[in-house]
Amino acid sequence: MMRKSLAVCMLSVLVFSCKKEASKSAEGKTANDSIAGTEMKEELFKPIDTACSPANKTEDYITALQWYRTKVNKEIAENSPEQNDKVYEDYLKIREKYTECLNGLHTDILDKYIDYHTGPDTYDLPDNVKKIAAELNKAGLEFRVMGEGLTEIHSLPGYYESVFKNKVTPDYSVYISQMAKDNKENYAINGGLMITWEELGDRLIVWENFINKYPKSPLIKRAKNDYNSYLADYLLGMDSDPIYDSEGGKIVDDKREEYNRIIKKYPNSNTAKKTRELIAVYDAHIPVGQIEEKSM
Repeated sequence: MMRKSLAVCMLSVLVFSCKKEASKSAEGKTANDSIAGTEMKEELFKPIDTACSPANKTEDYITALQWYRTKVNKEIAENSPEQNDKVYEDYLKIREKYTECLNGLHTDILDKYIDYHTGPDTYDLPDNVKKIAAELNKAGLEFRVMGEGLTEIHSLPGYYESVFKNKVTPDYSVYISQMAKDNKENYAINGGLMITWEELGDRLIVWENFINKYPKSPLIKRAKNDYNSYLADYLLGMDSDPIYDSEGGKIVDDKREEYNRIIKKYPNSNTAKKTRELIAVYDAHIPVGQIEEKSM
């Protein structure tokens, strides 16, 4: 009888043990299946086309932008700096296209955004606009007041630097960092400079140094375009911020002071050379209409 009881007991332990192992196996399989299912869903997900469509909603664009951010993060972690330069260029184009679509999707908000203005840099946004702003922020975007009643959706100034810092070649690193600084605040509004003339002079030197240091960079054309655009404003002024006092027949005092600073601080720069030439032209009382041709 004891042998029979012992046998039954051993059989019960064996059965229990087998069931326990089977249960663990089933649990492990379920967990693995869940992970595999999640990965499969991510792999199967396809972001919406970058061609704008009225059928797409804000969340469609945000989801697509987040998907590309994840994709880029994985790529740059494995790539060489040279490969990441290409990733940056491709990513920039994709984000610009999606941003263009979002601007088109929210024209009603953008047209009315100025009405929410309550004071210097303060806005009382309706709840629906706050909700969209929060969604945009998830993808590194913001509503940006450009002036003259114009508001646009833009990438946050430091967004690309946060993604590609220390991941690209030196020229791209410097370029992306400087673009973050240049875009930190509006450059000009209503035909008037929003940064100081000293800041503009220093910005010119930064871009001139970039051009001299990286003459063979794929970014050189863009850098030269930025430099020449800034130089034109620096030498010729803006609609609401002139360089020359026609009545007094002289360069405006604060502008001449800035010109003297840049010439003294960076005497061998192209910026200083062009500035000296401009001063000579103005001091010679050459008609303003002829100055642009002579100064650039």
